[in-house]
Amino acid sequence: MGGFKNFIMRGNLVQLAVAVVIGTQFSDLVKQFVQSFVNPLLALAGGTPNFAGLTFKIGRGTFTYGAFLTDVLTFVISALVVYYVLVLPVSRLIQLFERNRAATERDCPECTMSIPVAARRCPQCTAEIAPATEQPQQLAPSR
Repeated sequence: MGGFKNFIMRGNLVQLAVAVVIGTQFSDLVKQFVQSFVNPLLALAGGTPNFAGLTFKIGRGTFTYGAFLTDVLTFVISALVVYYVLVLPVSRLIQLFERNRAATERDCPECTMSIPVAARRCPQCTAEIAPATEQPQQLAPSR
C-alpha cells in the first residue's frame, strides 16, 4: 500500500491530473466562445454551418459525412479563433517581456557552450574569455 501511496502522491501524476482538468475546462470555454460569438457571425454572412443532413447510402449502411464536415468546419474555426485571439497576442506579449530582459548567458567562442555573461573562463573547454562588458581583443595573425 505504501508504494501505491507514493505513486499517487508523485508530483508528475498530480500535475498531469491538473493539466487534464484545466485542458478540459479550456476546451469547453473555446467551444462555448465559438458557439456564442463566431457561429452567429458566420450565420450573418452565410447561414448556419450545419451539414448534418448530407448522407449517402451503400446497401443498408448510411454514411453521415455531413456531420463530419460540420465537425471539421467547427474545428477549423475554433483553431483560428484560438490562434488569433489567444496564441498570437500572448506570444507577442512574451516577446515584449523577453526583449526587455537583460541577457544572462552567452556562447563560448571556443566551444559554443552557454556560459554566464561575466565568466572569464569556460567551464567546458577552460578557454580564457574576455568578460562581456569588455571588448574582445583582436589577435594578430600568426605568420
